[in-house]
Amino acid sequence: MLRTIVAFRRVLYDALGHFNNDDGWAMASHLAITSLMALFPFLIFATTLASFLGAQAYVETVVPLVFDTWPEQIAKPIAREVINVLTVRRTDLLTYGVLLAGFFASNGIEALRTSLNRAYRMTETRSLIYRRAQSIVFVLIATAGSLAISLLLVFAPLLARLAEVHFDWIGPYMGTITLWRFVIASAVIVFALFAVHIWLPMGRRSIVSIMPGIAFTLIGWLVGSTIFATYLDHFSSYVTTYAGLASIMIAVVFLYIVSVIFILGGELNAAISRYLEARARVG
Repeated sequence: MLRTIVAFRRVLYDALGHFNNDDGWAMASHLAITSLMALFPFLIFATTLASFLGAQAYVETVVPLVFDTWPEQIAKPIAREVINVLTVRRTDLLTYGVLLAGFFASNGIEALRTSLNRAYRMTETRSLIYRRAQSIVFVLIATAGSLAISLLLVFAPLLARLAEVHFDWIGPYMGTITLWRFVIASAVIVFALFAVHIWLPMGRRSIVSIMPGIAFTLIGWLVGSTIFATYLDHFSSYVTTYAGLASIMIAVVFLYIVSVIFILGGELNAAISRYLEARARVG
């Protein structure tokens, strides 16, 4: 028991100490702002590619999916503005506008890479061309995934009705489309966390070695979101302080909290690996 407590303290001090000494707070700010700046270009890029589905169908399914894991006080006004932007008819699939949107969306991937390289104590040696190409591939994969999810959510009610007609017993287990959307959103987040921890930063990591940080990120996101939502409900003065900018300021603060939690997840994985390596050398 004592050894477990000592190990826990050592890992915790290592993770928090490195986060603080290696500009973790500043990196969280960079990641939060870059993520917000990448969100609109990504959705514009994906919506344009989804135009063969009908932009409205894509917007009605994927935009709620993106914001389902955000506190309602933050998600509702931001989602409304996103929908206003995305429902403007676009015909610039092959123009510089959409290509630039894809490029700017990849900046969010680069911010994730930089944050994780610092957290894992890695020095980036891959070429700029390789890194940018990988980031763009991530954007394309995310776009293809969101298109597939859009199709799934569009046809989910129809498939549910067909299943209930042929299998009476399945009715109580189908749930609502809102529940399925939340489940899918959560699954997408978990898969994305595994993908970025494994492939973005330098070095190699096993799935087992990154699970503590991912679990910490998911739990921290849930706890942080709940606390921040409670604060907005009972104590916040953002609306009176920032007036029309309140929504964007709230989103920035929320993304900053999420970014701190995300980077700390990487720091936790690195600290655990360092502790286990030290134990192996001693033993």
